[in-house]
Amino acid sequence: MNGERSSFPVHRSLFSRRSLMIRRASVLLLITLFLFACKTTSDDPNARAKRGAGAGAAAGAVVGAVVGNQSGNNRTGAVVGAAAGAAIGAAIGHRMDKQQQELQQIPGVEVTRPAENEIAVGLTNDILFDFNRADLRPEAKSTLRSLANNFRQYPDEVITVEGHTDNVGSPDYNQGLSERRANSVRIYLIDESVPSSHIEARGYGESRPKATNSTPEGRQLNRRVEIHIRATQS
Repeated sequence: MNGERSSFPVHRSLFSRRSLMIRRASVLLLITLFLFACKTTSDDPNARAKRGAGAGAAAGAVVGAVVGNQSGNNRTGAVVGAAAGAAIGAAIGHRMDKQQQELQQIPGVEVTRPAENEIAVGLTNDILFDFNRADLRPEAKSTLRSLANNFRQYPDEVITVEGHTDNVGSPDYNQGLSERRANSVRIYLIDESVPSSHIEARGYGESRPKATNSTPEGRQLNRRVEIHIRATQS
């Protein structure tokens, strides 16, 4: 009985130490992210790469600290994890910065950066398709060919083609039209040697407008295809 009673405080002590280490690592994550957000501005051409390094370092420190705690060397684990995370984060940020600059040179596309590890390329349906059709217009193919040439240079990314419509017509019809149009773009990119395993198509119909549907100009903006490029850690 004495042996059983004495083992319980030991387990409690280990659990308390592990919880404390996780809390400390979480605080480190928040502090690092805050400092990198403050020190990098939009005027810095390497800002995103630096923020990626900071986020990677913080996340790596958390993982490394937890793993190190389990092996009895949490300080070394945090340092190694932070270094590895910083290297991965900086590499991804630099790669995405470079690709964004290249995509911005392609005529007829709108390039934005919704997240550190994501690029969005917007194309209006009026450029890609005739009214109420899902087959690509001949003049749209040169733009998509340029995009495919870029995508092939970055094989470690996941690409999602999203179709969107305005609210003219029934929701069911618009949903189907958005799916067919997104798939047409996907098939063309695959025909241009973008790996099929890295690209998918989704239709959202009229459910995600980017402008008002009460004006012709707004509806034109809502009729669009967006290509989202997300980085992996490869």
